[in-house]
Order: sequence, then structure tokens, then C-alpha cells
Amino acid sequence: MARRAGEWLPVSPVRKLDRRSLATARRVVVKVGSSSITDGHGRLDVDALRALVDALAERRLAGSQVVLVTSGAIASGLGPLGLHGRPSDLATAQATASVGQGLLIARYTEAFAGHGLRVGQVLLTAEDTVRRSHYRNALRCLDRLLALGVVPIINENDTVATSEIRFGENDRLAALVSHLVRADALVLLSDVDGLYDRPPTSPDAHRIDEVHDPAELTDVKVGKSGSKVGSGGMISKLQSVAIATGSGVPVLITRADLARPALAGEGVGTWFFATGKRRPPRLLWLEHAAAPHGRVVLDAGAVRAVVERRASLLPAGITAVEGEFDAGEPVELAGPDGVVIGRGLVAFSSGELPDLLGRSTRELRESLGAGYDREVVHRDDLVLVAPRA
Repeated sequence: MARRAGEWLPVSPVRKLDRRSLATARRVVVKVGSSSITDGHGRLDVDALRALVDALAERRLAGSQVVLVTSGAIASGLGPLGLHGRPSDLATAQATASVGQGLLIARYTEAFAGHGLRVGQVLLTAEDTVRRSHYRNALRCLDRLLALGVVPIINENDTVATSEIRFGENDRLAALVSHLVRADALVLLSDVDGLYDRPPTSPDAHRIDEVHDPAELTDVKVGKSGSKVGSGGMISKLQSVAIATGSGVPVLITRADLARPALAGEGVGTWFFATGKRRPPRLLWLEHAAAPHGRVVLDAGAVRAVVERRASLLPAGITAVEGEFDAGEPVELAGPDGVVIGRGLVAFSSGELPDLLGRSTRELRESLGAGYDREVVHRDDLVLVAPRA
């Protein structure tokens, strides 16, 4: 079924698109990391940025809609502020992003204008792509920008971000955005030309051409980012890949200077086939991006009901409440052994729940009135998670 702006409707499984589909894709999300558009000393590399824009503009003028998710705000602010490296404290990082963001978008505006294209800046956090009150507005804005022929340029809103500013949030953001705008593919550009079976510096390392299933990566050795200005790395990108492919969006990882052949569908980088179906944004966020605010402990019967029957969580099946949270916030669902089996959006606050535990909905309705006989976590607001090894 079709999707109207701001509304999610059931969709059919996504076809197994290969990399050649990039040449004719209707809509592509491209993410570029800080290290690809800076000189490593905190100064924006204008030539690298223009080269990237040239490739994106070529694809846009050939008929594809392009959404750019860019890092670089913090890196762009280092030079003007006289800083010699990425700030380690949050307040300075936020201030640096505030200074750098204006410079970054000005350069993009100028570069795209050289191709007769307009850009629009959109600052988001991961929660903006999934919280219903936020993602409806974000989707409406992005849809309208694309309809007007504008290239949306998205950056994480570092000036108001908290701890996630340090952990490759833009990679996750790009995956969530690709799902939000129903992109045909996500292209992750960095300073590595794909995924290797071991660190690329190893003499016997080989680039992996295609990945059909995450199980194929069991023996792959992945290192951390060596960038002085970026916050991501291959680990962050593979997490982003899992979010996107698991929700029906194929992904290509390659080097930024290979953007043109990548978008033309040529054999560069590593192509990850989509493995799942598209899902409501809030469920993606719950599984991959949400920070739980607390925990509810389930008895064995409730665990079976939630896991095996995909049932909602009722007050009768809860034995304990841990942490402090408000209604509508994400919480972990743990079994009697403490193993987390899922995450969900809770319908009651941590202050309300203790009086409801172990009681049937009928009893709650009779003693407390209507409104207290509902699910603690509805099955539509719940995702199961694999137990940690």
C-alpha cells in the first residue's frame, strides 16, 4: 500500500536489490563521515567536499532523489576556535558544533549551487526519526523538500545532543532516516573502501564484495576508528547496516572518493542485501537506538506469553520494577533470571506500577476504575531482543 506523508501503512517485503539498482534508484540516502571531508586537523577540506557534491549532484540531475546525512559540524568548528582535536567534554563539543555547523552548510550550499541545485538543512536526533510527534513533522518536511527539488542535508543536532554525540550517532541516524524516507538504498561513505575480512592494514586482508546474511560476518575481525575527528568507525557502520538491512533497506559501504562509481552501480565497496521487512519507526528505535529508562521483571508465565505468543505485557505478570521512568518511556523487560528478553514503551510510570503488580485487569478495573485495566506494554510497542552471550 502507498504511504501518505506522515503516515505509516503496511508494506510488502522489499525486493532483493543488488548494487546495480543504485544507478536507477528513486531515492538514496548518502551518509558521509567527518574524516572524509576534513583534512584531519579540524579544517574543512573544501576540495573533498566539492568532489562529493559533484557525485551527488550528478546522481540527482540524472533523476534520483538524494538525501545527504553529513558529519563534520564539530570538525568544521575546530579550526575557527583554535582547537587541535575533537573535544572530550560534552559542553565544548556542543559549542564547537554550533560554530562549525554554519560553515559546513554554507560550503554545501555553495557547492550544490554550482550545479543549479538548492539545499535545505535539517537538524535531527535519532529520537526525531521515531517519536511519533517528531517523525511526522520530520517526514512532512523531508517529503516537501524532495518534492520541491531540494537536496535535504541532515546532520545530528550536536548542539543539544547528550552522550550519543560521542558514539557514531550519525551512522545510526542515517539508517533510521533511510527507513523514515523509504529510501531504496543507503550509502555509507568513509575513508575505507569497504568491509574487509580483517583490518585493512593486514597484508592478507581482502575486501568483502557482498553480504547476503549477517551470519556470513561471524569470522570477520573489525577494528575501531582511527580518525581524530570522527566518532564512528566500522563497528558503528555495521550497527547501522543491521538497522537498515533488517528493516528492508540495502546498504553499500565504500570510500567517499568512490561516491561517483558507487552511485552508478559499479563494483566498488561492500554491498549488504536487505534481510528484513520495513517496520514502524518506533520499533526500530526501541531495538537499536533507545536508552532504557528502567526495567520491569516478569514472571515465567509472562515471559512465555510475550516471547512465544507475542502477547502484550499485563500487570499480573510483573513481579518487580527497577529504576525511575515516566509513562511512554522505553524500559527493559527481564525474566526472573534477570535476562533481558525485550524492550517496550511503558504505559505507566515507575511510581504507578508497584500498586498494580500481580493484579488482574479485572481486579484493577473494579478497584481503581477504568484506565488501570490496560496493558503495561502493548505488543505493538514491544520488540524482542536476543539474549546477550
